[in-house]
Amino acid sequence: MPKMKTNSGAKKRFKLTGTGKLKRKHAFKSHILTKKTTKQKRNLTHATLVHKADEKNVKLLLVMK
Repeated sequence: MPKMKTNSGAKKRFKLTGTGKLKRKHAFKSHILTKKTTKQKRNLTHATLVHKADEKNVKLLLVMK
């Protein structure tokens, strides 16, 4: 059986932490920033973790057991 391929989009968007959790960036920070408040933009800057409910699906895309 051939090797599983890693999803190219997922490998660019997610990083694995030392404890095995998945790190992600916030959406809505790339354009149309004039109508967003400074506080909103500042809070979108920081990375966060993938929700526990979505972790299994993301790990499948990254071909992790």
